Amino acid sequence: MTRPTATGLPITDLRPAPADIAGDAVSGLSASPRRLPSKYFYDAHGSQLFEQITRQPEYYPTRVELALLDTAMPQIADAVATHAHVVEYGSGSGRKTRLLLEGLETPVAYTPIEISRTALRASVERLAEEFPQVELLPVCADFTRPVPLPEPSRETGHTLVFFPGSTLGNFTDADAVELLRSMRETMGPRGQALVGIDLDKDPALIEAAYNDAAGVTAAFTLNLLARLNREIGSDFDLDGFHHRARYSRERRRIETFLVSKRAQDVVAGGRRFHFEPGETIQVEYSHKYTDASFDALVADAGLQVVRRWNDPRDWFGLRLLEPA
Repeated sequence: MTRPTATGLPITDLRPAPADIAGDAVSGLSASPRRLPSKYFYDAHGSQLFEQITRQPEYYPTRVELALLDTAMPQIADAVATHAHVVEYGSGSGRKTRLLLEGLETPVAYTPIEISRTALRASVERLAEEFPQVELLPVCADFTRPVPLPEPSRETGHTLVFFPGSTLGNFTDADAVELLRSMRETMGPRGQALVGIDLDKDPALIEAAYNDAAGVTAAFTLNLLARLNREIGSDFDLDGFHHRARYSRERRRIETFLVSKRAQDVVAGGRRFHFEPGETIQVEYSHKYTDASFDALVADAGLQVVRRWNDPRDWFGLRLLEPA
């Protein structure tokens, strides 16, 4: 299905249906331990809240990655083939996209894959004005599942998958490998991928980024329950849960939970679920990588790191991948 933006640019709409969301919710809440998919954070309000998170003083990843993209862009452009079809997973507001499209040599087409239609529409309308020479082929979809890509009208030299923000870290290692394998198929034998990774560092610095003093991250996490209430008719009491994010040194990841404040029952997807005080719902992981752990991950997916860029403090990295 395609729907036009305000400027007439069509969007291929492959968003999850309410039945898919309900099925994921029931499956996750029936599991032990309970969980809900982090991909459902990003409705219109969730996307707005995440943009606020990226501007909080404690949240270093976006700020550091933008600066790294800016300084490393000449080297990135030299390492990436010309006339690329850029395919971005989880494009968000498009701030990083702008730096990439400005810096690459003669990009031909750009396909953002974003689950939030509101964020996607706003981003492509801005980019259409700034990059009239680049064909925009937006897709509203869940990029964690195979997505058929639109064909550019002009011939491209190769495909560059752009996956910034350390979003890969939101997946378990097994799921990350599957996603990287899918990425390898998308880029093809001559393609490349530019991936952002948050690097392992001081746990106090990492924990602060996911527990900002203004409470924006907590509101973002709880908005997941508000979305389920609105879209699948669940009856979560948002005042009955609180946000908790802690860093596991052993597993090198932030583990984010919604914690029940009291004994309560919740109906979701036509099923009733009982929660005891302190019982948790796991809603997000955010893995932090070393070079060794990331190299092993991409090798399992049939990829290899061919170029590396880090910020001066080694807080964040960009890695250029190619098929092994």
